[in-house]
Amino acid sequence: MTKMIAGRALVKALEDWGVDHVYGIPGGSINHTIEGLYLEQDKVKYIQVRHEEVGALAASADAKFTGKIGVAFGSAGPGATHLFNGLYDAKMDHVPLLAIIGQVPQETMNTNYFQEMDEVPLFSDVSVYNRTVTTAEQIPYVINQAIREAYRQKGVATVVLPENLAAKEIDYKETKTPKVVANNFSQKVDSKAVSDTLAMLKVAKHPSIYAGRGLLGARDVLTKFSEQFNIPVMNTVPATGVISTDDPNFIGTFGRLGSKSGFEALQHTDLILFLASEFPFAGFWPKNIKVIEVNNNPFDIGKTVDVDYAVISDAKSYLQALIDTGQTLPAGNWLKANQENKRNWDNWLAELAKDESDGLNPESVTAKIASMVGPNDTYAVDTGNVSEWGARGLPMNHNQRFAISGLFATMGFGLPGGLAGALSVPDGQAWSLSGDGGFSMVVQDLITEVRYGLPVINIVFSNDRFGFIYHEQVQTKQHFYGVDLTGADWAKVSEGLGAISFTVKTIADIDQVFTKIKKLQESGNKKPIVVNAVIKKDDPFPTDYMPLDPKLYGQDAVDQYAEKYHFDLEKQPSLGALLRAQGDNL
Repeated sequence: MTKMIAGRALVKALEDWGVDHVYGIPGGSINHTIEGLYLEQDKVKYIQVRHEEVGALAASADAKFTGKIGVAFGSAGPGATHLFNGLYDAKMDHVPLLAIIGQVPQETMNTNYFQEMDEVPLFSDVSVYNRTVTTAEQIPYVINQAIREAYRQKGVATVVLPENLAAKEIDYKETKTPKVVANNFSQKVDSKAVSDTLAMLKVAKHPSIYAGRGLLGARDVLTKFSEQFNIPVMNTVPATGVISTDDPNFIGTFGRLGSKSGFEALQHTDLILFLASEFPFAGFWPKNIKVIEVNNNPFDIGKTVDVDYAVISDAKSYLQALIDTGQTLPAGNWLKANQENKRNWDNWLAELAKDESDGLNPESVTAKIASMVGPNDTYAVDTGNVSEWGARGLPMNHNQRFAISGLFATMGFGLPGGLAGALSVPDGQAWSLSGDGGFSMVVQDLITEVRYGLPVINIVFSNDRFGFIYHEQVQTKQHFYGVDLTGADWAKVSEGLGAISFTVKTIADIDQVFTKIKKLQESGNKKPIVVNAVIKKDDPFPTDYMPLDPKLYGQDAVDQYAEKYHFDLEKQPSLGALLRAQGDNL
């Protein structure tokens, strides 16, 4: 045993679980945890953020990028409440996160003391594990149990720590129990589920795969299954990268952040393999589709859409069991038409990237990013229209990693996520993509990137508008109110915070600036970079409802839609037209 303050023992417990950095801001109620971080600074790096929300969002992004637990802390009162956005992001997207919450000394609790709060009830909804430590000796044990529960239940574990306990000296003994964080063995899949699935696939004319985050890390298995059974693959946006974005069987995604190919596939499919997801917008799928839902949490099955067949299993094992049957489906017109539809969509995005006749398109920026990314790069994408530009334009064809605030969808995720990417995946270039609305919420933490020498490339799409909500006001025929933003020169702001900054307004600007960025990378730059991209104010092309097939929607609806959005049906015929041209009469 070794004598040490309990705050240091806490940090040693983090070391045991492989935690190498934590985020937070010092405060009187968490001072001896800070002392512990000082004493163990050669093992665990303390990252001083400028707002606790950024620390919690970065910790959530750590977990999304790596699968390892993220850790953030806040002092009693405002330090604690500032964490909530990041904690709810982790809760909603089911990633492990440990929140260490400072508390006033025990002798002042329940006396209306300065910054005192009854913290356990506050964190009860967001946490899978929520405890207040009552003795100094139990601190490393409680931290250990909290991390176990965060991993086991894929959520937020909260530990409230009275400051007097962290300051007390205890006898510390490292636990010998192995730190088991996941079941790495294959799960046995019910043979009846396999045979029933095969029977349903053989009857279906237009089967599709809709894959969620639970299949991240199983790209090879999903790809093999798609190829063996000749089925097109869609994924949820948070699952971007679950299949390579240049795979010929990948056809995009469905909804506001999606693609024409994804939307139209859902209008013609007759069977969906709904895998490892709780996609909240599945309720908007057409109602005549048969759904086989596969999830290792039985309580998620049927949560968002009624299903015809339920399989309680992890999706990777389920797909592997189907692969192992050796059976296949023919590569028919359905797959070929979807592949052509996706190629046409990609070609259209490429044309947008070259067009600046009416101002700078955001696709011009994402196309340039795509041309220079490396195999291990990380993308942190903020909430808003930038989400669709990132999902549609960023390549995920090697070992790139994509993180977004999926179900909680908080603005301000981009910059903290970029910070996390630089720390957690140092062998790749970290990128963050934000709108000017989200960026303005967290811009102060560029100072954090400067402080720790993190050369994140932060892209800001500036159009002086909350564009995502503007679109909703357009769709619902409301008055445009509250969605305009007072603009700022984000390049100058960022330069003042210590970043290397550029502004781009044309494609020529983009080419020149990214050439400079490439040279900075080659020279070993250690400063963050900000590119303020001044884009046109157009309402982005919507993909949540695309009436392009006269057989489904009538010719008048098709003509009105094509005229409104300048859509060329000769270059992008509907999926229905492609199917009929191949002899599939639907």
